[in-house]
Amino acid sequence: MNRYTRTGIEGLDAILNGGLPSSSTVLVNGAPGTGKTILGMQFLYDGAQNQNENGIYITFEQFPDQIYEDMRAFGWDIKALERENKLRVVCMSPETLLEQMKLPNGLFDQLVKEINCKRIVIDSLNLFYLGIDDIVKKRSTIYSIRNILRKHSLTSLLIHENSTVVSEEETFVNYVVDGVIKLTLQEQNSIYRKRTLEVLKLRGRKIKEGEHIYRINEQGIHLIPALTMIEDKVVVEERTNITTGIPVLDQYLSGGIPNGTSFIFDTNSKANYSYITASIVTSRILAGEKVLLLLSSLVTVLDIEHLFSLYGVSLKELVKDKKVYFIEHYDRPFPEFYKDTVIHVKDLSDDEFKHFIKDKLDPIFAKGTEDGDKWFVYYDLNTIVSARGKDFVKEYFTEEVAKISSYGMSMVALCNFTEIGAETASFLERTCNGVFQTWVDGNYQYFQLKKSPQGNMSPPLVVENIQSKPFIRLV
Repeated sequence: MNRYTRTGIEGLDAILNGGLPSSSTVLVNGAPGTGKTILGMQFLYDGAQNQNENGIYITFEQFPDQIYEDMRAFGWDIKALERENKLRVVCMSPETLLEQMKLPNGLFDQLVKEINCKRIVIDSLNLFYLGIDDIVKKRSTIYSIRNILRKHSLTSLLIHENSTVVSEEETFVNYVVDGVIKLTLQEQNSIYRKRTLEVLKLRGRKIKEGEHIYRINEQGIHLIPALTMIEDKVVVEERTNITTGIPVLDQYLSGGIPNGTSFIFDTNSKANYSYITASIVTSRILAGEKVLLLLSSLVTVLDIEHLFSLYGVSLKELVKDKKVYFIEHYDRPFPEFYKDTVIHVKDLSDDEFKHFIKDKLDPIFAKGTEDGDKWFVYYDLNTIVSARGKDFVKEYFTEEVAKISSYGMSMVALCNFTEIGAETASFLERTCNGVFQTWVDGNYQYFQLKKSPQGNMSPPLVVENIQSKPFIRLV
């Protein structure tokens, strides 16, 4: 038996991670015109037509003929499904329904058994307690409805017309039901209206939080989950993903950072990004890649040696096997063992720097491509900005991204967007395939995937320290 029930609305099923918990009772709350009836009927139609799950639509205000006509606009032949005993549209008063629901072998029981009903929509719950002044009686009515629906193991949508003021009854209903889906119609750009859906609650199901935009088109409700963009199919389909070593981040990246892509990582001095970047870099090394590191003023080769060792990578072994190079902008001592791997650029002009790096590294990368080697590049762009300025970075970084992609290499470049300014930051974001960001707010550090080749984004995730590798957890 399925543990969840598809709604038939693709985007909604995506944010529900498959669908509604089977036999659950879910409130669909929204103002007039938000599409509550369409959502309910789409849920029933898909069940009857595609899932072998018959359903009943109970309405207190609309006659069946009006519903048949309205739903025909979406290509749904409700009367045909009724003739096949897959669907029923029933119009009755709330009092009659409640009476029949409580009656053993009453009309409600007969309807459920007659078509082997698995799904039901009741439109609307408000009318059940219309005219009932006693709050105890109102709550008793709601409990009775929910319990009877559960007894029949029906996956149920209870439509609710929300008001501008949240009443005690509405709060109580939200507490009693298993889930709450809220539909809203908001002003957008003065003359337009934006339809959004938000799952406020769902017992027994992990959900994707946030307000999700939906449209009502010729197929019914079409929902676009929040935090998704257009997928770069060329990158996604033709490249292999390498894990970042951070499970939650890998989930949003569909497995990891694809080969041949460049990511920029926006951070600042308050945020501790070292474990995130170390996990990404060492994961590439453990996957067999060689690495080029452009060092910052705050990090020495001994710091990297210690940090990499925490992730099971020996920097000295990489040096011995010629699998690592460092670009150094500062005049500081290096341990003798590492000197042959260091590319000193402190005294070079901008043009000399570009030509020197090209002459030094391009042959290495080209040979690596011929030999089947893969390289990973980690740049601290803050260092280049400090040494050479924002204008140089814009020109140089564009060339680097193009070169790295042509060699099938991958890159993560660290940068402080606040320091370089919005215009330069926007340019760098457009240049890259993906964008990470981490920041501190109050007593917590956050991380967000803001752009990716897969078209995915993440909500702001809390960075939690843990004692085992990768030493951080994104929650």
